[in-house]
Amino acid sequence: MIWQLDILILTIVVICAVAAISVKDLLSSAILLSVYSFLMCILWAELGAVDVAFTEAAVGAGISTAFFIGAIYQTTRRTKD
Repeated sequence: MIWQLDILILTIVVICAVAAISVKDLLSSAILLSVYSFLMCILWAELGAVDVAFTEAAVGAGISTAFFIGAIYQTTRRTKD
């Protein structure tokens, strides 16, 4: 394990989490959450938990992102009348 790489990935994970919470656009937030999940997948794999990394990649970065984007496209914006 390279601890500098762990610290770098963890820092980027925290930045993605804060950015996903603070952005106003839902699609940007969904993409940032996908990046967050993918970086967590890399972190788990680098730490040796390959089964957890595979699950995070499949569910976190894959299926949930598709569901988020699908739900966003099914909604409409409110108009100010």
